Amino acid sequence: QVHLVESGGGLVQPGGSLRLSCVVSGDIGSINTGNWYRQVPGSQHELVATIRSGSTNYADSVKGRFTISRDNTERTMYLQMNSLRPEDTAVYLCNVNVRPNGWFVSRDYWGQGTQVTVSS
Repeated sequence: QVHLVESGGGLVQPGGSLRLSCVVSGDIGSINTGNWYRQVPGSQHELVATIRSGSTNYADSVKGRFTISRDNTERTMYLQMNSLRPEDTAVYLCNVNVRPNGWFVSRDYWGQGTQVTVSS
């Protein structure tokens, strides 16, 4: 069984910073692409950032402000968010493609989400 647990959300003033973490636990064979999404009520998930084999990609709305990274075990994924704006307010969810140990295929797993609120 594979689990993703997120942390690091909260309330921050405009211009402030937060760092989100997503820890992958369980009996893992390999970890592949990792993504951070965000969702506001009434909207679909927005892909914010992706990391795969060390390469990263970002939504235009966060380029230059957000940084996605992993530790060297790849079991912890981060999203460093700087220069936060009110429009960044959302529930942030991590999504990681994992091949569980003993499986021949991988699948996507999701965290539970963490609320980020940017307000003065």
